[in-house]
Amino acid sequence: MTCLAGIRSFLKLWKSKPYLGLGPGHSHPCLFLTDCGLRNQQRWFSLKTMSPQNTKAVNMLAAKGRLVKKRDEDGIKQISPPSLFAAGAAKKRSEMNPPNKDHTVLLQRENTPLPTKPLSSEEWDKLKEDYTGKGNFENWIGAQMSRNHSSVDVAKSLLAWVAAKNNGIVGYNLLVMYLHICVFHKQTSEVVDVYEIMKARYKSLEPGAYTLLIRGLIHSDRWREALQLLEDIKKVLTPSVRNYDDCIQGALLHQDVNMAWNLWEELLSCNLTPMLETLKAFFDFGKDIRDDHYSSKLLDILLYLRNNHLYPGESFAHSIKTWFESGQCSGCGNTVEPIHLSPEEYDFLKEKIMMDVIDGGNQYRKTTPQELKRFESFVESCPPFDIVIDGLNVAKMFPKARESQSLLEVVSLLAKQNLQLLVLGRKHMLKQSSRWRKDEMEKVQKQAYCFFADDISEDDPFLLYATMNSGNHCRFITNDLMRDHKACLPDAKTQRLFFKWQRGHQLAIKSVFPGSHIIFQHTVDYDTVVQTTGDSWHIPYDEALVERCSYEVPTKWLCLHRRT
Repeated sequence: MTCLAGIRSFLKLWKSKPYLGLGPGHSHPCLFLTDCGLRNQQRWFSLKTMSPQNTKAVNMLAAKGRLVKKRDEDGIKQISPPSLFAAGAAKKRSEMNPPNKDHTVLLQRENTPLPTKPLSSEEWDKLKEDYTGKGNFENWIGAQMSRNHSSVDVAKSLLAWVAAKNNGIVGYNLLVMYLHICVFHKQTSEVVDVYEIMKARYKSLEPGAYTLLIRGLIHSDRWREALQLLEDIKKVLTPSVRNYDDCIQGALLHQDVNMAWNLWEELLSCNLTPMLETLKAFFDFGKDIRDDHYSSKLLDILLYLRNNHLYPGESFAHSIKTWFESGQCSGCGNTVEPIHLSPEEYDFLKEKIMMDVIDGGNQYRKTTPQELKRFESFVESCPPFDIVIDGLNVAKMFPKARESQSLLEVVSLLAKQNLQLLVLGRKHMLKQSSRWRKDEMEKVQKQAYCFFADDISEDDPFLLYATMNSGNHCRFITNDLMRDHKACLPDAKTQRLFFKWQRGHQLAIKSVFPGSHIIFQHTVDYDTVVQTTGDSWHIPYDEALVERCSYEVPTKWLCLHRRT
């Protein structure tokens, strides 16, 4: 048991925030130019035009990819031999021989309904009176809420009720229940609050609580404290594979590559079998790195898969494929410059955007300083986002459909990929109308964080702030090309960096009819700029008869490389 009175941030456990910032209820063909007539035996360069990489490479952020049978289409071939050991054979056999229904055991469950919204003290009293189970009601309802991933607000109301009945005391089991719900919904600030309470009251925790705290802390700026928790576990027992996986993912998320590899070596030294998610994380991170040492370690992972008869899943297989293809010219095989900004470039651009677009771009926005301050506080209270969505812009991408329906379809698709989403909108989107249905907008709010600005406000400053503040991994969805904001930047260097960042982070929706399979057009991994490696040149050029706008880049490339 722990007394919560007087502990810092305790009230955050159940006080709702009074703003309209809502958390979620949780390739071109290659053209070879050859000589006609006399052949020059002294040529130093061969000349080709081609795409710098296979643009059919799967973008893992798009709708679920599928493996195809033709090798020339996707580079991966399915082999399904009619074997006893073929993948899926056991399931097919079980379907042919269903179990006898007479031997099926039905488990009886308590019929006490779980609340779907925060309850008052009186409502909790009534629910407890109606409880017919044998065990403690508070522990039972807490366990059920944790198992069913109830919303954080509902869990807060339970803790508030229990604390009020027990002079501010909440039991350890309920704290762990609340921690589990906060981790599931990625409520990082709440995880930190519970962590502070537990650290103040307990000298040690049981493995389940350590695991939850590690998984929750890796998404915060205090992620290194998760490593200390890992050390605490080692004092008692060998940490689990999941513990190592979470810490490795946290190190990669925060760009500490050496720490990630050290944890990998430590995991292997404990004779633990790594999770495939851990291996996939190394490859996903590697596609943005041009480093021979890192590449060598990824090849070691492939040998590890071979030596231990481990088989990657489809998503992992595509991550491996993307790493092999990322940033390579399909003609000469040389690596081309990536589209991704270096950490120094990113920090430089972030500072310039905050200063010259967010704070100083008054001529391009109608947002009040007060509202921008409210939004900044909202963003600080949320974990880093994976995708920021211009809600009004996305909703109008499907002119024949209802706006709220269009927005809901896009959000639902992304939410299924377990991405941390932010939807930016206007307050009128919450009012019932023929174009905006309340029930559909409520479903949007359950799957994504939402912030609704005043109707006269401009969305772009909010979108730029949230995306840049979340880190270099965060992408955004809008049809707005942001030329006005680019013009706000003070010099040509900063504008080039902004355009480079924009091309690597702005997602586009390819399908145009709601109800159809929505597909996101991938962002390229390479920078479209004249490049050289000393013995090769890659030159993007404008194709004849193709008009290119100032905000577009060429799609044709000239590949020149010195003959050996």
